[in-house]
Amino acid sequence: MPNIKSSKKAVKVIAKKTDNNHEAKAKVKNSIKKCEKAITAKDIEAANVALKEAQKNIDNALSKGLVKSNTADRQKSRLAQKVKAMK
Repeated sequence: MPNIKSSKKAVKVIAKKTDNNHEAKAKVKNSIKKCEKAITAKDIEAANVALKEAQKNIDNALSKGLVKSNTADRQKSRLAQKVKAMK
């Protein structure tokens, strides 16, 4: 444990940021899973809604620097292709 006041605060800030980052990454993963589930259930309306939500969460994680741009583009593209193939 740090002894200096600023270092103590830095530990708290880092812990808070880490929690927020984990939460944002979990949102991305869960929204992708939700979209995949709707696709396997062949529910077009739910898949479209889940796709929009997943794209929003992926873009949010991208803007925070949690995922690289190519990764985000690849994830969005694959989901969009699967939803489009349902129609």
